Amino acid sequence: MQAVFSAMFYFAPIALYQGMLIVGYTTIYTNAPVFSLVLDQDVPEDIALLYPELYRDLTKGRSLSYKTFFSWLLISVYQGGAIMILSIWLFENQFVNIVSISFTALVLNELLMVALEINTWHRFMILSEIATLFIYVGSMVFLPTYFDMNFILTKTFVWKVAVITMVSSLPLYVIKMLRRKFAPPSYSKLTG
Repeated sequence: MQAVFSAMFYFAPIALYQGMLIVGYTTIYTNAPVFSLVLDQDVPEDIALLYPELYRDLTKGRSLSYKTFFSWLLISVYQGGAIMILSIWLFENQFVNIVSISFTALVLNELLMVALEINTWHRFMILSEIATLFIYVGSMVFLPTYFDMNFILTKTFVWKVAVITMVSSLPLYVIKMLRRKFAPPSYSKLTG
């Protein structure tokens, strides 16, 4: 998002997010939901123990490869670009609030992407998603230098941020579902 922001303004070295927002994003707003993914299971434990050949895919080194890295990079560029470009385009009259607009869409996008990656929900996953959302909304009140509550509480802000979040995440979910339908993972035969 920073690269797109700088490119749109003649590569000016102006930071989009500063201070508490950067610290909050890396420690408070995304830490618990992303970390909760360690509780996710592709297959139940009894099936994994019954079919050890499921681990064969992991030994081939395909999980973390250059292809995986570059696909993650492409996803990041798409999402960051979509959020930044749509934030500026949809809110061109409220450019003063571009930080709160794009940052809210970024946090919501991250929470949504974590939720879409989960195969088997666990109560701590649900708790981490809900708690993070409440913490973010609550922190808007305590960080008035970054968030103008009069602007945030308008219907325009809510629906436009929802559109930005959907455009940045929904196409990726559709691609993921199509890939699972036409090239299912090996464990899908065992889970039904």
